[in-house]
Amino acid sequence: MEKIKIKSIFLREEVETVHIRHLYYQIDWSDRLVGILGARGTGKTTLLLQRLKLHFPDDDTALYISLDDIYFASNSLIALVETFRLRGGKILFVDEVHKYNGWAREIKNIYDTYKDIYIVFTGSSVIDIYQQEADLSRRAVFYELTGLSFREYLRFSDVYAAETIGLSDILDHHTQIALKLGKAFKPIPHFEAYLDHGYYPFFKENLRTYFLRIEQVIRLIVETELRFVDGFDINNSNKVMQLLAILAENVPFKPNISKLSNKIGISRQTVTQYLHYLEKARLINLLNAAGASISTLQKPEKVYLENPNLHRAIASGEANQGSRRESFLLNQLRNAKHEVSLPATGDFLVDRKITIEVGGKAKGRKQIEEVENAFIAADDLEVGVENKIPLWLFGFLY
Repeated sequence: MEKIKIKSIFLREEVETVHIRHLYYQIDWSDRLVGILGARGTGKTTLLLQRLKLHFPDDDTALYISLDDIYFASNSLIALVETFRLRGGKILFVDEVHKYNGWAREIKNIYDTYKDIYIVFTGSSVIDIYQQEADLSRRAVFYELTGLSFREYLRFSDVYAAETIGLSDILDHHTQIALKLGKAFKPIPHFEAYLDHGYYPFFKENLRTYFLRIEQVIRLIVETELRFVDGFDINNSNKVMQLLAILAENVPFKPNISKLSNKIGISRQTVTQYLHYLEKARLINLLNAAGASISTLQKPEKVYLENPNLHRAIASGEANQGSRRESFLLNQLRNAKHEVSLPATGDFLVDRKITIEVGGKAKGRKQIEEVENAFIAADDLEVGVENKIPLWLFGFLY
């Protein structure tokens, strides 16, 4: 217990509190049980430690622990909580819960037994809360921490601090908004940098090893975190990596499940399941036709890499600009909690009523001229007019 406490103090003092994620201010920290899920590398640990440092400095009532710590190889979480509580502890920040067998059951028991203990825990985005052996869905409030938006990247890079802008405001007032923002910074070069290396917060640590870090993150997700998905065969990790490599070379990809099955050497049903697993791990985004049902047995219409930084990290050749544009827009819309599907005409149907076509600066309106409530999201464009909107502006959604 003393070693755990020393680690908590050390990590609390080391974490920086200059750059804080948008989600930090959306979380209701007064809830007795809070869960923060997200992909590896998005900053979940930093978020916990920042809360600890900013609100509980030199305070023995709060403690940070990571359930992949060797301490828990021979000690239970419940036993630690009992000791912590007897010593006046009140708030536990619990990291990496998915690394601990029976984590949901023990957290449920703690929540039900000790009404004076508050827990904030983090876990992988692959966790299916509804398939745990103990039901936390009615007890905990869950949040998802995504990668950085373009807006957050600008703030983390000390370029410009702006508030979020809603989709309706962007669609209706994009010209005025772009003109105002353009007076504060030059959007195009910063946006290009973001598409290349701005999604994961660790870009601040060392840009030279950024893509190596992404490769390590991907391998850790596939080789360690996917084993927590019910039904995943860890012996097929290499086949998942092979599938991801094929997708990276061909996105946006209209999957031919039979060809993928033959190329990788697994059944068609398994290919479809693995596509959904990769989406849960936040490595790809799947797009279904508007009105289509969504299930792990449903073949997606198109496949995209989850964020534009993955194009350079995974693809062997030069990243395709068109693919990065579409990956960016789909990512920002979904991270801002908008529903996105594949329309009959255009690239994306948003919230079942807004059609968006993605392209370069010279992209014309011909393809969507007969579509109601349709817009063009254009790259390399500082300011747009009418229904032609700068692509970078959608990076302010969250």
